[in-house]
Amino acid sequence: MNLSHEEEDNSLSLSKFESMLKTNKVFFFDSEEFEDIILHYLDTGKINLAKKALKLGLEQHPKSTGLKLVQVELLVFDDKLDIAEKLLNDLYAIEPTNEEIYIQKANIYSKKDQHDKAVELLQIALRYTDDYADVYSLIGMEYLFMDNLELAKENFIKCLENDTEDHSALYNVVYCFDFLDQNDDAILFLNSFIDRNPYSEVAWHQLGRQYYTVKNYEQAVRAFDYATLIDESFLGAYLEKAKALEKLKKYQEAINCYNITMELDDPTSFALLRIGKCHERLGRTDVALQFYLKTVHEDPLLDKAWIAITDFYIRQRNFQKALYYVNKAIGIDNENKLYWKRYGAINKQLSFFEEAEYGYRKAVEFGDYQLDTWLFWVDLLQFLGEFDSAVQTLLQASEFFPEEYEIEYRLAGLYYMLHDEEKGKVHLSNGLRLNFKNHTLLEELFPVIWNQKAIRTQIEKYQKLNE
Repeated sequence: MNLSHEEEDNSLSLSKFESMLKTNKVFFFDSEEFEDIILHYLDTGKINLAKKALKLGLEQHPKSTGLKLVQVELLVFDDKLDIAEKLLNDLYAIEPTNEEIYIQKANIYSKKDQHDKAVELLQIALRYTDDYADVYSLIGMEYLFMDNLELAKENFIKCLENDTEDHSALYNVVYCFDFLDQNDDAILFLNSFIDRNPYSEVAWHQLGRQYYTVKNYEQAVRAFDYATLIDESFLGAYLEKAKALEKLKKYQEAINCYNITMELDDPTSFALLRIGKCHERLGRTDVALQFYLKTVHEDPLLDKAWIAITDFYIRQRNFQKALYYVNKAIGIDNENKLYWKRYGAINKQLSFFEEAEYGYRKAVEFGDYQLDTWLFWVDLLQFLGEFDSAVQTLLQASEFFPEEYEIEYRLAGLYYMLHDEEKGKVHLSNGLRLNFKNHTLLEELFPVIWNQKAIRTQIEKYQKLNE
């Protein structure tokens, strides 16, 4: 009830102030009214109006400490730190126990990246403040700036001990736990917090996220359930619950959750895509495809959606359709490594080997350095008779995978094909050392040279030495 009256008073003050500006009449406001007006304009980004209100406020109340502290805020906002600091020193001489003076001084030091000094001043502010939560939160932020996550976490927890409704502090505590890879500790903390604040939907949601991270999907669903029971319009909790249900293979329940998110807000490409995936896993391929197509209509730049359609047709072994959709995707983003890898795989299935080689080459060019991509590319180069290019590609791959037997056996085979027996022998030796069991890879990939006497002798000799 009091809050309603307070909001009404603020609204009347604002209307009166704006009327004064339009008519050029001068109305009287007490200093606290001016402070509220200025802070309202600061919060809404109307800096010029905030400055006008401050000027008029100081004319009517030249000795108001509150207005001068707001003036400091505006000076700091304008990066006039020296003037702000001088004004704070003057105020300190008058009111040395005013916590806001220390908070504003800390803000200036923070702006100067002197976070240790800022913390010292905030610690002094704690002696004089009634709002411990706010000061602990500010200390926590300073420690975040210094990358001291442990102390940041400690202060955000103290903030919550003084104000359990501070959702920002709760998110920051969980961020610290996450950053420090302390998921189990986060679960203990959140359960303890919920024991004291059982109706905190934010805490239940964050607890669900932690359970999801440690792959305890049953408990994650339970936590998200509580979050949505407390707040039936909690969109994020429904989304996270749906993801956890997918992990539990409860695809129809996941679909139901995703549908709720679309009732609460406009359909998102993420929800449409996940619904498609769930339908496909339930064997409803036609419905799945409809949702994949809706997804790319909703967000034509979402690579996961184009890949979903492409992979859908690959699984159906309809490679012509898969090629059509991967080409559409490349037309939208021709630097996407995922598209190019699919392009290579599909063309390989269609026996378009030159196009397949080009696809894998482009995938690597745009940052796909996975081993299988290199090997698919090399095997196509070999098939096309481009042995020198295949060798150069493998040498490039070996920089990423220096101890990989699949690369060594291929290099051995290619060098023997190029009649460079010395290098062939070196790489065959490397392959045998790294993985003797799979030395028959040489036979699979290079049947032409497999029975060469030098190769057979080297393999037999290695086998005898290591029996």
